[in-house]
Amino acid sequence: MNIAIVGPGAIGSLWASYLTEAGHQVNLWSRQPAAKLTIQRDQYAQQSLLNNNTQALQQSDVILVTLKAPSVLTVLSAIAKHIDQDSIIVLMHNGMGTAEGVNALLPNNPLLLATTTHGAYRPSMTQVLHTGYGQTLLGAANSQGELCQFLVDVFNHALSDVTWHSNINQALWTKLAINCAINPLTAIHQVTNGELVQPHYQQQLQNIVNEVSLVMNAEGFEIDVNHLLQTVNNVIHATSNNYSSMEQDIAHQRRSEIDFITGYLLESASRHNIDAPYNQALYQAVKKIEQSW
Repeated sequence: MNIAIVGPGAIGSLWASYLTEAGHQVNLWSRQPAAKLTIQRDQYAQQSLLNNNTQALQQSDVILVTLKAPSVLTVLSAIAKHIDQDSIIVLMHNGMGTAEGVNALLPNNPLLLATTTHGAYRPSMTQVLHTGYGQTLLGAANSQGELCQFLVDVFNHALSDVTWHSNINQALWTKLAINCAINPLTAIHQVTNGELVQPHYQQQLQNIVNEVSLVMNAEGFEIDVNHLLQTVNNVIHATSNNYSSMEQDIAHQRRSEIDFITGYLLESASRHNIDAPYNQALYQAVKKIEQSW
């Protein structure tokens, strides 16, 4: 298939490499002006891929969007005229809240949502390291997307394990809960995920998860708060040496995804008249850091 990767950061570069290796024609769309970009995954051979090529984008059967959430609508709006209405759009990023805008921008396109637990790190512009193997979930965000379950086989052949989730929003909410717990704390305190096992973080994690579970239940997802907290702690242990994406954004004075993670949670809490003071305090703390720049 012809597959475009919009936003070839760590995760985008990882998928670009594996999809190329699986035999697909992969092109990139990035901030880099070069006509071609090189990707080297781990110790494997370098791959040279077309970059910012409008013809390749127009011919893409699948457009995998791995941008950070704040950039999704801005970038897709700029390139919408080059996207064929039959192209399948796949959004794969942290946070929630972009699907509605993308659906309005490209109403005729099949739209899928994805979440992955694969780990990737980009030590340089041309190299990507696959730092942890995980699972990828795909699900439909509109009626056209329901017809695209075959993409599970396409993606699975490149980088397993990929499964179809009939209610992808539940999976995304669980990922959101994990991000709400881990990302702001690690960003504010500039620590690794593993530091959150320290006793003085435990009550904060409990408070965050309590509020998230109330909102998830109001959204129609039956969530056990203790199970959700255990899930968060499992991720903390499994990624103990990692720095969260939000920690990295704050460390490098880049705009974070706080509006699409904790901000999205707070918007949902407001709709259901649920107070979420602990998450509100974390949101304001991260925004205050960003505004100080």
